[in-house]
Amino acid sequence: MQNDDSLSISKTSFGTTPDGDVDLFSLKNKNGMEVKITNFGGIITSIIVPDKDGEMADVVLGFDSIAKYLAPHPYFGAIIGRYGNRIANGEFKLNNTTANTFTLVKNNGENHLHGGTKGFDKMIWKTKQINTPKRIGVEMSYTSVDMEEGYPGNLEVVVKYSLTEDNQLTINYEARTDKKTLCNLTNHSYFNLAGEGNGTILNHELKVNADQITPTDEGMIPTGKLQSVEGTPFDFRSATTIGKRIEDENQQLKNGNGYDHNFVLNQLKNGEAAASLYDPESGRFMEVFTSEPGIQIYSSNWLDSSLIGKSGKPYSKRGAVCLETQHFPNSPNQPNFPSTALEPNELYSSLTIYKFSVKK
Repeated sequence: MQNDDSLSISKTSFGTTPDGDVDLFSLKNKNGMEVKITNFGGIITSIIVPDKDGEMADVVLGFDSIAKYLAPHPYFGAIIGRYGNRIANGEFKLNNTTANTFTLVKNNGENHLHGGTKGFDKMIWKTKQINTPKRIGVEMSYTSVDMEEGYPGNLEVVVKYSLTEDNQLTINYEARTDKKTLCNLTNHSYFNLAGEGNGTILNHELKVNADQITPTDEGMIPTGKLQSVEGTPFDFRSATTIGKRIEDENQQLKNGNGYDHNFVLNQLKNGEAAASLYDPESGRFMEVFTSEPGIQIYSSNWLDSSLIGKSGKPYSKRGAVCLETQHFPNSPNQPNFPSTALEPNELYSSLTIYKFSVKK
């Protein structure tokens, strides 16, 4: 299907899972940018964008078959929910009362991570195509039933992916619940602007509009304090190569085996990016805009070359970087963090934009 502005969308079969058949949607614009998304986990399988010379490359890690996504992998490109990131000891209270204590699946040592054993990343989402003069995309919906993975309430979730002519990939998240619950949704794409499988991202220049991080303990659970980035390896207020300080002697880097931390975003002015990523060799430049208060920077410290990607190349340690827009990890157990509680009369609404361009 194509509209008058040379935006097009197509749908093909992506195979079969134990829960049913799944599709692959391809969104294209007149610049040659192409985004592929499957309704299995809402996974972004591919983002193809031009470099400074017009050469196209796929800049996100992932696979070309559903079989590989059914096997264990580190959440490549997926929608994460109900709760992105960690909840300490797999437990939280609502209304701060013991009677309202909920126990979640523990799938990260003693902690709950990214929605549990079968989170939103492993579900088949219902789909509807979006086709307007200015954008093209796919709307995905899923109802997470009461007590799924331990969370109360029936949560109705809608995630809209859309592509514009100016190379913006927009992700709109919305959710409603019939009981008080938690909601903290994100996307877990792994970016390498040199092209997936093409070396590490240590030479990429990262900028994050954040004066503070939420430091963690050795189990990667925030301590509840905020820590200034001033004079630390976490100061990305000016564009800095990711590899410049990643091996510094620093307890936080040791805890995460590199960068795996929530950055507390500053108050962003209209049109101001939360973060940006630049690959000097290809000239590819990506900006991240978001309504969220935090962004998790993860330098793929646990990739070990055992997973082979779309181009047939192994995905090595630090072969990509994630920029996961979010509320803070373990917020339900930290009263001073922005709340992730959702009431039955409220609409959860979150916006993130990944905008691609080139610098020559």
